[in-house]
Amino acid sequence: MKIAVLPGDGIGTEIVAEAVKVLNALDLPFEMESALVGGAAYDAHGHPLPEATLKLAMASDAVLFGAVGDWKYDTLDRPLRPEQAILGLRKHMGLFANFRPAICYEQLVGASSLKPELIAGLDILIIRELTGDIYFGQPRGRRIATDGHFPGAEEAFDTMRYSKPEIERIAHVAFQAARKRNKKVTSVDKANVLETFQFWKDVVTEVHAQYPDVELQHMYVDNAAMQLVKAPKAFDVVVTGNMFGDILSDEASMLTGSIGMLPSASLNTKNQGLYEPSHGSAPDIAGKGVANPLATILSAAMMLRFSLNQEAAALRIETAVQRVLAQGLRTPDIYSEGTTKVGTSQMGDAVVNALRA
Repeated sequence: MKIAVLPGDGIGTEIVAEAVKVLNALDLPFEMESALVGGAAYDAHGHPLPEATLKLAMASDAVLFGAVGDWKYDTLDRPLRPEQAILGLRKHMGLFANFRPAICYEQLVGASSLKPELIAGLDILIIRELTGDIYFGQPRGRRIATDGHFPGAEEAFDTMRYSKPEIERIAHVAFQAARKRNKKVTSVDKANVLETFQFWKDVVTEVHAQYPDVELQHMYVDNAAMQLVKAPKAFDVVVTGNMFGDILSDEASMLTGSIGMLPSASLNTKNQGLYEPSHGSAPDIAGKGVANPLATILSAAMMLRFSLNQEAAALRIETAVQRVLAQGLRTPDIYSEGTTKVGTSQMGDAVVNALRA
């Protein structure tokens, strides 16, 4: 089982180290190889996704990814910014389906900003289409406007677009996932304004005919954003496009108390995947040993489940995380009075100990 380990920038190196520590404690035959990515790769090689890093990722069964980005790179030309590494990996590996579970652990109900009765038992799966939409659509750029409200003025433009096969495959993923859960899919769109998402709605409805046992609900994205806060437990599986999914998944993450708890998986048609925490590189706390590694450790569990066919090992990690939380151990982002504050490496050690108990 070959794993490409790409820690990246900021707290990425710290949290990935803890996930690797946990994986090594499983005593499974992993072959792990590390490489630079993001700002660290730019500093060393002049590009955020060097050819050697891409080659390693493509040749691996799965990629364990930390985070990329730092304010000091914001002045670089866009193709050279650290964030382009993750977009490049998605494109070259064909990672079209992003899974972001939002689960509120019993021990962390008090860490959420919402009332306990709203989020106790929360278990949502957001499935985000990852390779289309406005992030990748062409044409894009800047130009001098020839029409519109201010002809002759400089303007910028991006193109939102989806093809039918792109929508069909992500819809199938969502309906198949729902069959293993509570058999309800909410498809989020903006069909009342955008032609792209009227098309999305039509195609998702067509695909739904193949899954009569699954309930399908359509919801506009602004309403979905409101309902996630108002009645989050009404959702089961949420499927949406790239941009809406980017925003809604971060909103859902905060329902659980901390984005530091949320893993994610990005898969291609062969179940080769990239696994990363839902949070960013957090350069303001990098090197301080206070980052929460649990999202990355839980991402490693998703990697075992989806790409490496090691369901038992995935469950062992998830159970170990719950045991650690039950012991009252907390990193600063989820700390509350009456619990024990620990650092990044201490949390990783605690999960390893729970695994071996």
